[in-house]
Amino acid sequence: MSLSAQLWSDNSDLAAEVLAHPFVRGMAEGTLPRERFAAYLAQDAFFLESFARAYALALVRSPDTATLLVLADLIAGVRQELGLHASYAASWGIEMTGVQPLAATSAYTEFLLATSATQDVGVIYAAMTPCMRLYAWLGRSLDPDRAGPYGQWVQTYADPEFENVARLLEGLVDTQADDTPAVRGAYRRAMGLELAFFEAAVAG
Repeated sequence: MSLSAQLWSDNSDLAAEVLAHPFVRGMAEGTLPRERFAAYLAQDAFFLESFARAYALALVRSPDTATLLVLADLIAGVRQELGLHASYAASWGIEMTGVQPLAATSAYTEFLLATSATQDVGVIYAAMTPCMRLYAWLGRSLDPDRAGPYGQWVQTYADPEFENVARLLEGLVDTQADDTPAVRGAYRRAMGLELAFFEAAVAG
């Protein structure tokens, strides 16, 4: 089993908690209050900007041309996600500027940026992979036809192209990360922060 597959398997408990979370179930059934989704979307857009910056910090330290090009593709993937957010914002009238991050959002972004600035690339990739793998898994686990107004969200993350982007990042874990406590700790921490992000979306 590859390292990325091992890490995902070892953290399946947290993934299952996210899938069963009331916020995610509300999206899955199309019953989530629109204002909750709007607030989540604004926080997620703020998060994604930091996610792109973390990729950029890793890109600066990329050891070869092939890795540099992969990271450039991953940054382009963030741009596509932000396009989804912009689409919802335009159609729902969601204000996306001047977002004040919630504590859970700040904790996640600060963790990613600190990791990207201070750790080796293997740990950086381990910290960033849970976001991509979790959302690809959620997209495949939910039914866009049942999700009602959130069907576009489900379809975006169920798209095979998003799966391919997640695999690009997992490929960096498999080729450039060692199976160390630091790598495992970064992956687990990121998964826990994902769960906390959804908790905050419910609590408001």
